[in-house]
Amino acid sequence: MADHSQDSLFREIDEELRQEQYTKLWKRYGVYVIAAAVTLVAGVGGYQAWRAYDVRSRTADGNRFEVAATLAAEGQTGAALQAFTDLARDGSTGYRLLARFNEAALLARSGDAAGALATYAELAGDPDEDPVYRDLAAILGALQSLAGGGAPGADLMARLDAIITEGGPWRHSAREITAVLAHRSGERARARDLFTALRDDAETPPAMRARAAEMLAVLEP
Repeated sequence: MADHSQDSLFREIDEELRQEQYTKLWKRYGVYVIAAAVTLVAGVGGYQAWRAYDVRSRTADGNRFEVAATLAAEGQTGAALQAFTDLARDGSTGYRLLARFNEAALLARSGDAAGALATYAELAGDPDEDPVYRDLAAILGALQSLAGGGAPGADLMARLDAIITEGGPWRHSAREITAVLAHRSGERARARDLFTALRDDAETPPAMRARAAEMLAVLEP
């Protein structure tokens, strides 16, 4: 019995000591625990609010983009351009990018080649955009120049050279455009080298490889 009573006493003393230590710790650190909990709750609430706003914003921008695309399809070029311009200025990231590309394409279709080229050049040089889309803008800008019978400006030409060198997803298109431009300007040797690289690259799309082979047949001395 004595042992049992002694054990009980020790447990009570130990519990009291634990409680006293806990109380001291809580007095010292409790405020930080509460602050951390409040911060966590506020952070979760803020994130949920941000998500709700983000969804609403993207839904609204999707509707704006649909309206602009419908106006373009109906031939209301002026209104469509204004709608794309507005969305490109203040839309959410994805729709802003889509609006810029559509704005350039609509300018080209409406006969404003200079405006289209300027928009593509602006996109190609925008450091805030993903390099893949900047490269695509450079490709489309160069194609716009080709369609008009001219040559891209120095900035776009430098970007085409970089795309070829960096080996990105648009390298084959950049090489083909550069080869055509070289051929137009009388640089037959450079055009031949570029078309040869296209023909011999196993990753070149088949249709592009076939075009390169046809051009090489024309360029052979």
